[in-house]
Amino acid sequence: MWILELPPFVPFFIGALFAAVTRGTLRGAIMLAIPIVSAIHLWMVPEGVYLQFAFLDYQLIPYRVDKLSLMFAYVFHIAAFIAILYSLHVRDTVQQVAAMLYAGSALGAVFAGDFLTLFVFWELLALTSVFLIWARKTRRSYIAGMRYLIVQVLSGVILLAGLLFYAAATGTLEFGHIGLEGISGWLIFIAFGIKCAFPMAHNWLTDAYPEATPTGAVFLSAFTTKVAVYSLARGYAGEELLVYIGAVMTCFPIFFAVIENDLRRVLAYSLINQVGFMVCGIGIGTALAINGAISHAFNDVIFKGLLFMSMGAVLHMTGRINGSELGGLYKTMPKTTVLCIVGAASISAFPLFSGFVSKSMVMTAALENDFNWVWLMLLFASAGVFHHAGIKIPYFAFFAHDSGIRASDPPKNMLLAMLIAALLCIGIGVYPAALYALLPYDTGYNPYDATHVLAQTQLLFFSALAFVWLNLRGMYPPELRSTVLDVDWFYRRLFPTAIRNLVATISKTDGALRQAFLARLNVCLAYLSRRHSGPSGLLSRSYPAGSMVMWVAVLLAAYLFLGFIRSV
Repeated sequence: MWILELPPFVPFFIGALFAAVTRGTLRGAIMLAIPIVSAIHLWMVPEGVYLQFAFLDYQLIPYRVDKLSLMFAYVFHIAAFIAILYSLHVRDTVQQVAAMLYAGSALGAVFAGDFLTLFVFWELLALTSVFLIWARKTRRSYIAGMRYLIVQVLSGVILLAGLLFYAAATGTLEFGHIGLEGISGWLIFIAFGIKCAFPMAHNWLTDAYPEATPTGAVFLSAFTTKVAVYSLARGYAGEELLVYIGAVMTCFPIFFAVIENDLRRVLAYSLINQVGFMVCGIGIGTALAINGAISHAFNDVIFKGLLFMSMGAVLHMTGRINGSELGGLYKTMPKTTVLCIVGAASISAFPLFSGFVSKSMVMTAALENDFNWVWLMLLFASAGVFHHAGIKIPYFAFFAHDSGIRASDPPKNMLLAMLIAALLCIGIGVYPAALYALLPYDTGYNPYDATHVLAQTQLLFFSALAFVWLNLRGMYPPELRSTVLDVDWFYRRLFPTAIRNLVATISKTDGALRQAFLARLNVCLAYLSRRHSGPSGLLSRSYPAGSMVMWVAVLLAAYLFLGFIRSV
């Protein structure tokens, strides 16, 4: 049937068109219907290639369906529906159109069977998502959005270079396993790594996501990094380098998240931490590890979306998001408080919550494949995420000291969206078999054996005990009005200081040359004045006059050159 050949991104692009020309209830109804109808259609599509054609001697496959792409597509539809429902109160046409295009671009990327199609949607992800940052309409959001766009487009340029080398070396553009062989493999790996927020290339995420609108951050948390995780799983499964990169990703954000005051920035660091578990699983590359990575990506979209929604609700109702300015909100925002705690329990991998049934697969795979030190790093990261996301977020937002703020729970559409996400977090945790049935491999894994449950419960208990002890002793980092810098120190501090010093040096040199030029010009004019009063024709026959003209030309050229440098 022709309907099976319709790629899932098409309904979302059509929905964006309707969102641009409709208003009010009609627009909301259309936007909500799109992911529902598209998901029903996708559920009926079996695996296979549904769209391919020849282009410049290459076979392009814009629509290829298998278990890996379906897994991400399912959760993208769930995320799109929840995020759209959460944003129904928004009356910003640009933001809603951008959100639909962004979700459609993510679906286009995970069904791309060739690199050229992947590149097109890779860049569309950047171009559409940046409007969710700019929609906040502040100077900080504009600047952060520009930095975000530059980094994302750079990732696309590197991907384009890699696919050109890949096509030249292999004679095909088919998107399959790539590996780290040759310049094409490394270029594509770097492009994927930038979008995946690898260490030293992660600041676009912690910089931009907290500056997005309350609803925009929910969309952003779902798609960009997960498309990169999908791409790594497709092209680099089993590359051992990813094990160590992923392990570092799980650990380093913890230190910044613990001292960060902006609670949405805490979640941004936490997002990198969770993606690290996925990257690590992809690097291990066994069936259990790949299942763990993909299922954790599925769960993370939901529970991280729930946490971003709860913090977005706080921002929407109070206008504040810094932990130092919040507290005591459980008194007037009880529903948001409970839903946030569900998200916190899920990301912390409490038994009977979704994070437990996926994260444990990655950690088990690490032990089974003798990555013992990596397992210890993942264990430390699991304790750390409970500290900064499982405890810090709900504690400082809703409990801690009483800030005196008496905001009510957010609009019903926001609460309903959070409730659906919370029910999914609990449902997947209680009945993981439904999730496991969608995974690429049947490993027979059971998360609820006594060893797993007991070990995780002990870890969470002692981690909570450490938080309480540190907090009572006043040793836990307080919530302070501050800006936390990590790698962005280079472009926020080092580069501006170096540029200011360079400009100051150029300005000083320019001033000295100007003075020298004017002094020389005065000498020359005085000489001309004296020679002009002499015998007729003497000036044209005088050597010092020619020398004077040469020096005037040299100094004038230097003056113009320095003027140009200063203007640039």
